[in-house]
Amino acid sequence: MPKKQTSSDTSETPLLSHSWVDRYMEHLVVVKGLSENSLSAYDADFRDYLSFLNDSGKTLEQSGQQELFTYLLRMRKAGLKNRSISRHLSALRGLYAFLTDEGLISEDPAALLDNPKLPKKLPEFLSIEEVDNMLAQPDASTKLGFRDRTMLELLYAAGLRVSELVNLRPLDYDPQSGILRIWGKGSKERLVPIHQVAQDWLDSYLAAWRGQFKPVDEAVFLNRSGKRLSRQGVWKLIKRYALQAGIRREISPHTLRHSFATHLLEGGADLRVVQTLLGHADISATEIYTHVQAQRLRALHEQHHPRSK
Repeated sequence: MPKKQTSSDTSETPLLSHSWVDRYMEHLVVVKGLSENSLSAYDADFRDYLSFLNDSGKTLEQSGQQELFTYLLRMRKAGLKNRSISRHLSALRGLYAFLTDEGLISEDPAALLDNPKLPKKLPEFLSIEEVDNMLAQPDASTKLGFRDRTMLELLYAAGLRVSELVNLRPLDYDPQSGILRIWGKGSKERLVPIHQVAQDWLDSYLAAWRGQFKPVDEAVFLNRSGKRLSRQGVWKLIKRYALQAGIRREISPHTLRHSFATHLLEGGADLRVVQTLLGHADISATEIYTHVQAQRLRALHEQHHPRSK
């Protein structure tokens, strides 16, 4: 994998590797099924750590709690934010746990290493009115506009990640049941239903408009050359339509995913159902949206409690 420079070391990092790290990276590919972007991030983190150990005159076999604490201190001195430090430590925690499970080391030096506390950041989401305004922006009388309107409808109807959207193929859609087969993180499959409005847009796009792009790719959403629309392309389109809709704050494709989850919970959906639809492996990833449920409960309390009158 190509070497990447990390934020904790702005100098040129030596091209260091280690057979133990290579084994763990293979485990992440074969067993965990991580995406190429995730693997590149892990690779960069491990190279940075191996460079640190090399500078300290230590090897991975000789490393322990003292080296981990010193590495943590170096990251703090370098001015890394808690979120970046947490990501680095998460990678190392996974590596050392793997080495312990494989019997390569007798004791896990990262077992007692705590992540820095991260502020609870609520997801940025749009109101229903803002979503409606944004969806109305593309000119659906043109092939590009109809593509974009269908794309926005699906992002909001199914809570898709942008990578899931651009990798969607016509065969992943069952028009009889209105179900999308989505390949999420780690190539995990999930089935997501979409409402009738989104189905109508997708049916029309596939039947009458997609062919006009002269496809050379299996993807549903294509660029002018008939190739798969890129994630960057989707990002730029969403920013443009958000501005046209009068939305001045910073948003991304993930904002529509957050809006999908938030509006479902506001409508009374169960958190476990939202977890399944989003493809979260752990309920803790979905619990960030519980602020919506708290607001809903407060409103119900104020509406029905006799002392709230």
